[in-house]
Amino acid sequence: MGAPAWIGLLADAASSLQSFVSVFAAIYALLIFAYVILSWVRLPYSRTASAVQQFLDDVCRPYLNVFRRVLPTFGPLDLSPLVAVLVLFLAARLVNGLIEALL
Repeated sequence: MGAPAWIGLLADAASSLQSFVSVFAAIYALLIFAYVILSWVRLPYSRTASAVQQFLDDVCRPYLNVFRRVLPTFGPLDLSPLVAVLVLFLAARLVNGLIEALL
């Protein structure tokens, strides 16, 4: 006798959830990278560039501020994006491991 159909459905849902977590972490890391790059470069004013910078600021700054409060400053060097991305990928691996363990 084969396994019930709901087991295959559950495994498919878990796999989809793991893929979502991995893709979310990768996209958020790219957004943080774009935020850092655009913070170094001053673009000429345009409504589009301003909207993109405002979006990145609204999306990335709250997460980065968590690490900026904890990490010491090293002059003009801000290590919070690097630590934030590392924590993001570690959290994604942990969540994916927990999903795998539940099956």
